[in-house]
Amino acid sequence: MALSASRFYAILDTGYLPVARFAEMGRAVLAGGAGIVQVRAKDATTAQRVAILKTLAPLCAAADAPLICNDDVEAALAVPGVGLHVGQDDLAPRAARAALGPGRVLGLSTHSLAQAQAALLLGDVLEYFAVGPVFPTGTKPDYPAVGLELVRAVAALAPPRPWFCIGGINRENAAPVRAAGARAIVAVSAVLRAAEPEKMVRDLRTMMG
Repeated sequence: MALSASRFYAILDTGYLPVARFAEMGRAVLAGGAGIVQVRAKDATTAQRVAILKTLAPLCAAADAPLICNDDVEAALAVPGVGLHVGQDDLAPRAARAALGPGRVLGLSTHSLAQAQAALLLGDVLEYFAVGPVFPTGTKPDYPAVGLELVRAVAALAPPRPWFCIGGINRENAAPVRAAGARAIVAVSAVLRAAEPEKMVRDLRTMMG
């Protein structure tokens, strides 16, 4: 699936999910229609992240969904085709692209209009960027919520590349995010804690149109 057609971005996070369940959850989110899957394992070693990525890579390849590693370029490079996501305080995007080389997906987190505008100037570097946290979230407790105002402001820029809203998004508040101009979202705890994660992904993806 092309990133531009993706409406739901899944993150498998060790803060919510034991590593032993990553493959099971990966199958569920892909079956639900996730167009991209990220591995976020903040407390893991690079070797442990590589092992997780190798488990998920064939599942993502079969679903034609990019597999992304959060903030570990070494782990990403260890598995063919795996992309990288970086934050504002991580490896700079141009340095990350230089390390990754061509042909791998690179994404960036943004938390303000200025950061989103800066991401738009990196068209030769980034495949996508994320905007958030839209709502308060336990996944990123140190980041204040940016609110729907930022979603509207970024949508008004008519970004030429995919962008995903993230942060506290669930089935109850996804509709206002869509109404603010978002066309694609990320949900972490809402999916990883759901009794039926495949259905949750499908519902959220459908809500994005």
